[in-house]
This record gives sequence, C-alpha cells and structure tokens, in this order.
Amino acid sequence: MKSENYEFSYTVYDSVAELEPQDAWLLNEARTVSQYAYAPYSNFLVGAVARLANGEIVAGSNQENASYPAGICAERVLLSAAASMHPNIPIESMAISYQQPNGPSDHPIAPCGICRQSLQEFESRVKRPVRLILAGMEGKIIVIPEASSLLPLAFTQDELL
Repeated sequence: MKSENYEFSYTVYDSVAELEPQDAWLLNEARTVSQYAYAPYSNFLVGAVARLANGEIVAGSNQENASYPAGICAERVLLSAAASMHPNIPIESMAISYQQPNGPSDHPIAPCGICRQSLQEFESRVKRPVRLILAGMEGKIIVIPEASSLLPLAFTQDELL
C-alpha cells in the first residue's frame, strides 16, 4: 500500500485594493454582473466575468428555473457563451462573486462540482489553465492559478477512449 497526498497553492488577498488593476476591474465587473442573476428560488446571486486570450470580456450569471434545480451556474453560462462566441479561445482569468439578499457576502466562494468539471474540461480543450479570482462583495479574495486544481482525480475525456 502507498499513501499519496494532493495539495495546491493559492494566494489570499485581504481586499480588492491589493489586486493588480486588471484583476480588480474583473472582480468588480463580476460583482456588478451578479445583480443580473435570475435566482428567485435560492436567492443566491452569482456573477462571473472572464478575460479571454484575445482580449474579449465575457460575462455570465446564474439562471434558475421553476423546475429547480434545473438552473445553470454563472460559471457554466460564461463558459457556454465564451465557447459559442469565441471558439477555442482560452480564458486567461475568470472572476466569480456573489451576493445574497438575506445574508452576508463577505468571503470567497468556490465553483460547485459540475462547474469544476466544466472548467477542467475547458482547460483541457483549449490547453491552457483558467485562473480564478474568487470573492464575495467584500472581504478576502482567493486567486487560484489553475481551475483544474480544484478537481483532483478528474474524470476526463481520456477515460472515454
């Protein structure tokens, strides 16, 4: 028997003021985009904004449905839009933020399992990492160099050969 360990590194910032200007702008846009979420069932409004390798900016917000939980997360809305409008163009950085009318938005959130799988597949498809900037409307910010590091032992297209 052999024991193995998985770990990854990320950077924590105390506030948006510590970020590089382009990252601060992306995060502030994600915070703004969260207000466009359609989340009448969860009241959890998520916004995601990405800068693509070609300089284009793409945004998404979560979209729920009366057939809850048949909605789609902000990250997957963004990935779908990016892949449709700019095929095979890598995402350099994606900022994700949230707000909830009935509670605080004072710490970073990470993508859900389906979004982690989708981000990993996107990275694999375009052969470049997606850098994540995770935050609430205030408080600490986490920057993760590669989204796929959030999904160790991922199920990939290699398993389907």
